[in-house]
Amino acid sequence: MTDTATTAADRFERGLSVLDEVGGPSGRAVVGGLADIAPDLGRYVVEFGYGDIYSGPGLTLAQRQLATIAALTGMGTAAPQLRWHIGGALNVGVTPAEVVETIVHIGVYAGFPAALNALAEARKVFAERPEAGNPVTASQIRPDETTQQRYERGLAKLAEVDGDAADHIFETLGATAPDLARYLVEFAFADVYSRPGLDLKTRELATVAACTAMGTAAPQLRVHLHGLFNVGGTVEEAVAVITQMVSYAGFPAAINAITTLREVLAQR
Repeated sequence: MTDTATTAADRFERGLSVLDEVGGPSGRAVVGGLADIAPDLGRYVVEFGYGDIYSGPGLTLAQRQLATIAALTGMGTAAPQLRWHIGGALNVGVTPAEVVETIVHIGVYAGFPAALNALAEARKVFAERPEAGNPVTASQIRPDETTQQRYERGLAKLAEVDGDAADHIFETLGATAPDLARYLVEFAFADVYSRPGLDLKTRELATVAACTAMGTAAPQLRVHLHGLFNVGGTVEEAVAVITQMVSYAGFPAAINAITTLREVLAQR
């Protein structure tokens, strides 16, 4: 809940503190870079983006940065900001491998081009930050696994995340596009969701962030809000990640997502 006694100066100072933590030595350049053309916008970024939203409860800074990376990857329209937030993620303790896993994960929802473009930005950041470590994890490819084994493994992961909603997927796609339904199970869940680089709650937070920010996947957002709760997420976390998307995708996208969240909570 908003503290009604907080002044603009309080919010600005609080925002600067968070901006310093996320952005490191170059964090305040965000404000300075706008001084000659839109100084008020720079102040809004600090006061609202960091003083209000990033300082709010519900998510850690590491979770917030992964959610932002997921959203900007999915949107595909803000490479400089994506690059900045990848650096910010490293500053708050996210590993390069977790950054890469988040981007790979969002490829399921935004497509390979979006993931490839985001990985190109990540590579630039990692090149400047060799001290952060190696982003490469051991390959998860299982060359001796049969197609049926892969499918069954995907079904099990799908049921773990989506519960009864998995049946609806097959009801929706089975008669019209059975191969698409199978690809969803085999690729999205057997290949990607089963990777060990992120836990399931982090994957679902990233998915909710991306689906909210892209604004084109309300039915899938509904499924993944259920999924977030199925794997241990809370209402506070769901509200926090959706609210954070105001800074990156605007109020309409966040309000639409909150409407979907309200429907999900009514169903549960």
